Amino acid sequence: MISTNIDTAKQLLQNEGIIGFPTETVYGLAGNVFSDKAIRSIFEMKNRPYNNPLIVHIGNIEQLDKVSQEIPLKARILAEQFWPGPLTLLLKKSSEVSDLVTAGQSTVAVRMPNHSLALDLLNSLNFPLVAPSANPYQSISPTSAKHVEHYFGNQGLFILEGGESINGLESTIVGFEEDEVIVYRHGAIPLEELESAVGSVRLNEEQKNGIVSPGMAAKHYSPKTPLIFADSLIKQIEHFETKDIAVICFDKLPKLFNMESSIIYSFQGNLENAAKRLYGLLHELDDRNLECILIEKFPDQGLGRTINDRLKRAATLN
Repeated sequence: MISTNIDTAKQLLQNEGIIGFPTETVYGLAGNVFSDKAIRSIFEMKNRPYNNPLIVHIGNIEQLDKVSQEIPLKARILAEQFWPGPLTLLLKKSSEVSDLVTAGQSTVAVRMPNHSLALDLLNSLNFPLVAPSANPYQSISPTSAKHVEHYFGNQGLFILEGGESINGLESTIVGFEEDEVIVYRHGAIPLEELESAVGSVRLNEEQKNGIVSPGMAAKHYSPKTPLIFADSLIKQIEHFETKDIAVICFDKLPKLFNMESSIIYSFQGNLENAAKRLYGLLHELDDRNLECILIEKFPDQGLGRTINDRLKRAATLN
């Protein structure tokens, strides 16, 4: 059920229910951070493994004290510059936060979404919300209420209508070791913007540290249709005899042969548009019963680095 009734959403959350929750990045599956019942319902509905932690959403800076114990100086600098917005901070968790939320980790992932309806809801409650993306585990993230309804409408989920997500990519996740900022997940805030705020940052070594934040699983964000992520479109297209494929490129359309009936799409060299439209386009193409979706690598800078990270995890073949 899709609705704009914030009072109904509030009542459901207060009664330990879960809802579809709009943010500027993607839609989330939200519940009371202090309710183990709600948290377990989220994991079960998503079929998400319990070793994959959740992100806590707050509506104001005062709520940060409810879920975390220590805030490093660089965390404060980043929060002042990017909150509300698509930045998630890994902070030492408070004793009130269940290990279910953090997958047994000593840190909790926290952010303040930049979405007016989400903030109105959060500030009307006396508890923060956990809200992983509102999709079955490893599926394409939802950027509209319709996407969430497609996934969970048959389960009677209440979905708060907040329009299309304006960023379209998940938040950037950073943690802190002494005076160092560590990026655990590429996201809607590029590395270059982080570095302009706090200086150099370090990328996490996933194999060494394991899943300590959301979005680190090797397989994620995947359509049902096989997705091929390639450096060269031409070389990959040569392997296909049928025309029942979609070809997505970042900039100029390649010179293709015998592709008249295929779906060909270009983002016209615009990274912001690509970030906003990518998941929505994958949802559309996934309903076409195609043989495959073929996507070329994006420029490995700014938001292109984030898009490449998502496509690499979504791909059937790289």
